[in-house]
Amino acid sequence: MLIDEKLRWYGFWLLDAVKGGKVRKYYNQIHRGFRDGTSLEETREKLQKLIAHAVRTTGYYKEYPEDTPLEQLPVVNKDTFREQYEKFQSSVFREASDNRIMCTSGSTGTPLRMIQNKDKIDHNTAGGIFLGAVGGYYIGMKEAFLRVWVNNVKKSRLRLLQENLIMMDSSNLDDTALSEMTDIIRKKKVKCLVGYSSALGELSRYIDGHQIPTENFQVKAVIPISEALPKADREALQRQFSCPVRAWYSNEENGIMGIQNKKDEGYHIDTESYYYEILKMDSDEPAEPGELGRIVITDLYNYAFPIIRYDNGDTAIARKRVKDGRYQLFLTELYGRRSDLIYDCEGRPVTPYIITNNMWDVRGVRQFRFIQMEETEYTLWLNGNKDEIDEPLILGRIQPHLGEGARITIEYVDEIPVLQSGKRKYIENRCEKYRRQ
Repeated sequence: MLIDEKLRWYGFWLLDAVKGGKVRKYYNQIHRGFRDGTSLEETREKLQKLIAHAVRTTGYYKEYPEDTPLEQLPVVNKDTFREQYEKFQSSVFREASDNRIMCTSGSTGTPLRMIQNKDKIDHNTAGGIFLGAVGGYYIGMKEAFLRVWVNNVKKSRLRLLQENLIMMDSSNLDDTALSEMTDIIRKKKVKCLVGYSSALGELSRYIDGHQIPTENFQVKAVIPISEALPKADREALQRQFSCPVRAWYSNEENGIMGIQNKKDEGYHIDTESYYYEILKMDSDEPAEPGELGRIVITDLYNYAFPIIRYDNGDTAIARKRVKDGRYQLFLTELYGRRSDLIYDCEGRPVTPYIITNNMWDVRGVRQFRFIQMEETEYTLWLNGNKDEIDEPLILGRIQPHLGEGARITIEYVDEIPVLQSGKRKYIENRCEKYRRQ
């Protein structure tokens, strides 16, 4: 680390110590949880304390006994929060001056304002620092953040200086914009790239497509966020920058909750700060071991706006490792939004990696989107050189996973549109039957 980076790192911890050392305390707890596992008994105590607080201080839970088991409480989602926003706010923290408001991007609907109390903020800070360090990023390093920088998330010049941060806007990813990004990354000696997976993927393809030499780049860590990063993109970024590429599992309403494993596509979850349930796709019963299910999150430290049994719309297959009264949780497969899962002709969910991992090495393809239109009808949008693209190769790779009755139509487009949030969908489900689920 450079002198100014070291000053920021040690300066942060010195300031935390002056304030009582809470962030360091939580950092150490999360570190131990990753290394040794989280205490099952302490987790049960945290859950019951949170439930009792929610019953005493919120309108939504006031009719429940304080000792109600977690599994007897309702599963909620963003619509529940929006429709009954006032009822979820804790009367104890409603007017607290040190609360923080986090806003979701609204990419899947109306934006949501999430209230966080100071203790939750400190846990978020500790989790972000620890999971950044696991991925090779240490606070103080020169960081470039690729996202859409709308007004409510833009940072002041002073804040950028304090955080050693460069804002890179991913709303435009044409060759001119990508050329400017690569120049800044090189000239500013950026150490860490954080950003939407699709934006990092576009940057990676630009580097390869224009044969940009990366030997003189200083990048030590790449951390994708918000969307699943295709394996091919991860491998390309690791090759280009010779550094770890490990995605965070995160959202605005909860924070950074886990990090991708070193050697596979799974994720290690922060069980000190969050309690996860994986429930069946069509009911609130626990999914069987190895079964794809809905991610349902209980945030153990947000007392200002208790988030209990929150279905965030993502799906995963999980594995829990238990030893000596402590446990670790891994999402062995993370599929992302339930609304964007695709299904084969028999109605079985298909991992998006079947599509993404079979597309990235196809010659001539610049961008793509795979869309399920009906139960057995699919459309593949392609942006690229039609003369180079091997359509039979693509169909031969994908069709066996969807069934003999699958009808796949290929359409060529000039551009794959991005969402308002700046993210670019690779997979989309427009079939009414599945969108109603």
